[in-house]
Amino acid sequence: MIIIVDYGMGNLGSVFNMFKKIGAQSKISSDLDEISKAQKLLLPGVGAFDTAMSKINEKGLLPVLNQKALNEKIPVLGICLGMQLLTNSSEEGKLKGLGWIPASAKKIQSQTDQKLRVPHMGWNIATISNPSLITKNLPVPSKFYFVHSYSVHVENQNHSMLKTNYGDEFDSGIQNDNIFGVQFHPEKSHKYGMKIFENFWKL
Repeated sequence: MIIIVDYGMGNLGSVFNMFKKIGAQSKISSDLDEISKAQKLLLPGVGAFDTAMSKINEKGLLPVLNQKALNEKIPVLGICLGMQLLTNSSEEGKLKGLGWIPASAKKIQSQTDQKLRVPHMGWNIATISNPSLITKNLPVPSKFYFVHSYSVHVENQNHSMLKTNYGDEFDSGIQNDNIFGVQFHPEKSHKYGMKIFENFWKL
């Protein structure tokens, strides 16, 4: 069972529907007991970094999330803001992230000479920087749907899974052992996002 962690922020319904479409069993939950029994966890997220971390702490989710990800080492996937929460910090806020992957999120700089707008919104290409079970058999090139104003940069390139260019290159997919994150919205990315979810389900 995949538990979609409900901490009060994220496209929970659309993520659940995508899993249902591919035949994967999933459940939206904030119940500590249910999360503690999860075989896989998906950490969604839409909104501000500090608000998200505050909600995770307020709901008492941090100990069980650490237990599942770091001690039991079950597969964990963070998407969009959920990916940024996997890192150490974000320029968007002052609170510490989960710190599961050595990386940080930085503000995307608007570049008027290239007519780039912030937030980065719409379809963009992601290329594989390091092979991963999550990206297995992805079509090439792969396009995903992005909506974000902050981009993640890993400290060690071994933790980079996907790269995307929007003015500057950033890590649109990150990984550390059993922990994975993607900056884009798989649930909005049609066949490309469906393949990401299928691969995660089959881990």
